[in-house]
Amino acid sequence: MATPLLLGPKSIRATVRLFSTASRAFDVAVIGGGPGGYVSAIKAAQLGLKTAIIEKRPALGGTCLNIGCIPSKCLLHSSHEYSALKNGSSLKKIGVKVDTSSAAADLTAMHRHRTRTVQMLTKGVKGLMDKNGVLDGSYPFVADQIPPKAWRAYCSFVTQFEGLGRFTSPDTIEVDMDGGGSESLQAKHYVVATGSDSSSLPFLKVDGDVVVTSTEALEFTEVPESMAVIGGGVIGLELGSVWARLGSKVTVVEYMPHILPTADLDVSQALQKSLQRHEKMDFHVGTGVTSAEVKDGHAKLTLKGADGTDKGTLEVQKVLVAVGRRPYTEGLDLNRAGVAADSRTGMIEVNDNLQTNVPNIWAIGDVVRGPMLAHKAEDEGFAVAEKIHALLNKGKDPSHINYDSIPSVVYTHPEVAWVGKTEGDCKKAGVDYKVGVFPYAASGRAKCVDSTEGFVKVVSRKEDDKLLGACIVHASAGELIHPFVLAINYGASSEDVARTCFAHPTLSEAVREASMITAFGKAIHI
Repeated sequence: MATPLLLGPKSIRATVRLFSTASRAFDVAVIGGGPGGYVSAIKAAQLGLKTAIIEKRPALGGTCLNIGCIPSKCLLHSSHEYSALKNGSSLKKIGVKVDTSSAAADLTAMHRHRTRTVQMLTKGVKGLMDKNGVLDGSYPFVADQIPPKAWRAYCSFVTQFEGLGRFTSPDTIEVDMDGGGSESLQAKHYVVATGSDSSSLPFLKVDGDVVVTSTEALEFTEVPESMAVIGGGVIGLELGSVWARLGSKVTVVEYMPHILPTADLDVSQALQKSLQRHEKMDFHVGTGVTSAEVKDGHAKLTLKGADGTDKGTLEVQKVLVAVGRRPYTEGLDLNRAGVAADSRTGMIEVNDNLQTNVPNIWAIGDVVRGPMLAHKAEDEGFAVAEKIHALLNKGKDPSHINYDSIPSVVYTHPEVAWVGKTEGDCKKAGVDYKVGVFPYAASGRAKCVDSTEGFVKVVSRKEDDKLLGACIVHASAGELIHPFVLAINYGASSEDVARTCFAHPTLSEAVREASMITAFGKAIHI
């Protein structure tokens, strides 16, 4: 017989602690507490599902919040503000005089801001969990003894376990608790959301000192005299630009013909020129690193062109290996659950519903196909929670994911952002398309704020004007891309965007003007 319940979520949580019989049975158990995992757990709880979340770190948020997206954006902001003051010329143009000789970079204070921001946001995630009835998994309780009506009326529960989860069967996982011991959990459904880890190079061992990953590159206590970035993708460009602004001589080595290989070629070329001009970064594109020697606090890299030509050597104080990320599925014992995964990469195979070959086991985020982006993982986590709820309740699945409308952003200066298909994608697929480009040099608001570098580019299908993709180069590109995200998500045309009223004067007007060119062949303000 259940213990009588008092009214209110706090009372319910207190009452739950009184149960003495251990029960570890859940509707859904989420393995991994990153953006995809914690969003999935919260949504499942909001839908009334008894939910567990297992995370190895003391704080939820995963790589993105703790050692990735958020801390890097802090350093990007701090380094940009320092660079703007130190160079001063842009401020002088708009009538602001500064003593550029007094500008100084305080790395200790920058790291303090980074740490404080991460701590505030991890507390924020904990607050979200508390709001949805988080329970510490270190004590036993019998969730099933709470009457369902009371459960749903007062609060949903997410039970959090700090430790490493691994499958012992398709229906059971064992959690090696961080504080010692283990817990056996059973759930009707499992969501694998364990994220990804930095990829490495076979000939270049990461030592955390001279040769580093993005994690160590966020924590340098001194500005390196010189740094090589192996990989011209998002992570390499963002962190390379941080240290270049602070005074390091940064060289980017990218094997593909241009940086940001998945972006529109116009975007890649514009960003490279800007980083060369403003941040004095060097680039070796179409070039690989074939060997490396680390000695006396420095590294000597041997370079070779993609065509086999000798490109000489590069000697630097630090080497940032930024050659991508790989799914983090080691230690999950997926084979014991019968879950199929790629033997080389560890990527879990899923269908269009994000189900593995074992119907009650789902996978989301960086462990499955698609771009390794926090917001993509969040979308998938939200959707999977809805799918599981619909299955358990024999209801309609309301979930919706449009992979064509997932944006990508690089937070350099200028920022670059894109969504949907690029012009190159359309050419490769043989799609008959139209293009409209509007430069920020023609934007009134951009002139007011002295931020005229960049452009908006729109691609639509010639047959019916359906919006296929868009990209933006501008200091605020990450914020400006979202009208296109919404438009593509709901199948709009470039004319739909062109006929939408945008406030004047705003940077967003360029979105409309570029769409006018795509739809009508001409804009108004160019």
